[in-house]
Parts: sequence; C-alpha cells; structure tokens
Amino acid sequence: MTSSHFLYTIFKPENFSKEELQLVIDQFQEVVFSKNEYLIEKGKTANYYYFLESGFLRSYTLDLQGNDITTKFFICNDIVIDWHSYFLKTACKESIQALTKGKCWKINFSDFMKLFHIEAFREVGRTRLVNNYFELKNHSVSIIGDHAKERYLNLLKEKPALVQNVPLKHIATYLGITDTSLSRIRKEITL
Repeated sequence: MTSSHFLYTIFKPENFSKEELQLVIDQFQEVVFSKNEYLIEKGKTANYYYFLESGFLRSYTLDLQGNDITTKFFICNDIVIDWHSYFLKTACKESIQALTKGKCWKINFSDFMKLFHIEAFREVGRTRLVNNYFELKNHSVSIIGDHAKERYLNLLKEKPALVQNVPLKHIATYLGITDTSLSRIRKEITL
C-alpha cells in the first residue's frame, strides 16, 4: 500500500481540496518498525503523532510492584500517540512498544501545527481524539463494572485480531486479570 493510498483512506479526499490533501500527505514520513521496538518511551517527550498502517502496538506502564501493565492496544488505522506529552511537551508516563513488525506514518509537532489551519484536518484530529477518549472511558468503566469474561468477550468483538497476534500476558494485564484467569475464561468460551 502506498503512502498516498493509506493516508487517503485516513483523510477521506472528499473532505479536502486537492491542494490541501497533498499538503497534508506531504508532511507524513513512513516508519517501518520491528517487533519490540519502541515508538514512544516513558520519561521522554513524544515528538511524533503516528497513523498505524499495519502491525500491533501497545502502551504500558509499571505498577508500584514493578509489574508491566498494558493500558491500550493499537491496531491498523489507529492514532498512536501520547496526547499529553505530544501537545504539552511533558515526559511520557507510558511506553508504546511494537508487538509485531509493522508500518506507520509520522508527523512531528511543528508540521502538525502548520496543517491546523485546514478545517478538514482539524476535524479528523478532533474526531480521533474524541473516539480515543470514549474508548479509554469505556475501558475504565468496564474494568470497574464488568466481569472479566465480559471484558474479554468485548475485546474479542471489538478487536478480534488482537487475540491472534498479541501475547496473552499483555491481554490479561489490559483486562485487569491474571494469565491463569484469562486461560480459564478462554477454556470456558471454547467448551
């Protein structure tokens, strides 16, 4: 898939003038990443905003006991970003790591801001930010109010490819359960 084709699917050409769309696409750079590579590291400032074309990534942090806890998964077409760090230039509180090899398209902050005068570009960003917020809010409420099996079934429904491509230990921490509990839930579902 060429950059033009992938980015055209993200930015929907019918919402931009031809010149605007070309200006937007020209600001992005291709990034090919390997499994376990970091796009964003805890303690550093996030300098790029990414659109994920292929592969799987996760954000994670360490709890007070030093356990690695997955806080979000990223799949094709997702924005990969630490919103707070990118826009406020603060240190990241999480790392974003590749779980598979893949490809994404990045834009730095100054180029991003150059495009902000384009209404359709602002709308894409606003919509993505709002959707990201709703996903985070739904996950937070689900951790508190849903049984582990429900959380797993919802993840299967919303992002089925994750289960086939992501280590189960990361899925378990994302769901707020142990590996053993996740194995039991998976066994119940297949019976």
